[in-house]
Amino acid sequence: MFFASDNAGPVHPKVMEALVAANTGYAMGYGADPIMETVRAQIREAFEAPEAAVYLIINGTAANSVLLASMTQPWQTVFCTECAHIHEDECNAPEFYTQAKLTLVPTADGKMAPDALRSKILGEENRGVHGPQRGPLSITQVTEKGTIYTLEEIQALTATAREFRMQTHLDGARFANAMTALDCSPADMTWKAGVDTVSFGGTKNGAMGVEACIIFNPEIAWEFELRRKRGGHLLSKHRYLSAQMQAYLQDDLWLDMARSANARCAQLAAGLRQHDAVELLFEPQANMIFFQMPRSDHKRMLDAGAVYYVMNGDPEAGDPDAPLIGRLVCDWAMTEADVNQFLDLLHG
Repeated sequence: MFFASDNAGPVHPKVMEALVAANTGYAMGYGADPIMETVRAQIREAFEAPEAAVYLIINGTAANSVLLASMTQPWQTVFCTECAHIHEDECNAPEFYTQAKLTLVPTADGKMAPDALRSKILGEENRGVHGPQRGPLSITQVTEKGTIYTLEEIQALTATAREFRMQTHLDGARFANAMTALDCSPADMTWKAGVDTVSFGGTKNGAMGVEACIIFNPEIAWEFELRRKRGGHLLSKHRYLSAQMQAYLQDDLWLDMARSANARCAQLAAGLRQHDAVELLFEPQANMIFFQMPRSDHKRMLDAGAVYYVMNGDPEAGDPDAPLIGRLVCDWAMTEADVNQFLDLLHG
């Protein structure tokens, strides 16, 4: 009953097998390994982008930070939601790498609206040399509230950004979960919708540790390479990143894992709705649920071995009837039995 994070799940056996297979003999380092050529072709085909620049990096924070640094000048500001991962969970790494600031767009459900974005954009680049200049937009898909932007919503946001000559970055740590939920293609959710760069996540969806940085705007590709090296994120034994990504994409393994995680989340949400004391705070659309229930119920579940995050209070101390917010995340390895065990305990 481990629902704390999809980071906590196991690596898929096919990814492990690929790592073992790659661990034979010698291969050139720093991305010159032959597996990387296959990965580049796989991603270009999947995204219908034969000219895209494709690079691998070991984690999502680095992917987001180095991509944004390649799109941003130090005197600019990056526009993102107030609950974006690049704001709440990356210890100011984007600011460190870009040397720029973040401008936070308010949101009720994790998704920014074009009008709210426009208001924040208009609030910058109007003080001449004294104020921040407008930099890129960063969209998180799946959002940190478990919600998903529709294709039309992404298009509206990127169109707003383009009005002000701004580029758009997509933080896709849970890219596969969002794409399978929308039943669209990678191209539909990215460059066809106006996105310029993508942090394409693998780690949360069954890989050991690999993200792809995909750049549709070739003008910034060389700068990305320089910043990746300067920032300490060009791995010498790169073939172990390449092997993971090759296996991840092979035979649509990445899509199968995302569909499984989403299905378990839907099963879990349906069971939660049957408990009178539980309130779902946002409509679960991918593999993550935010819910509210009394402190006493949280304590009972956690004491019985359920593992998840309580977001806004101590389940051990305080008014037993006080509502506390919990977060549940399903990963590719979660089974129907795992979910049923949690729900049986909750309803028991």
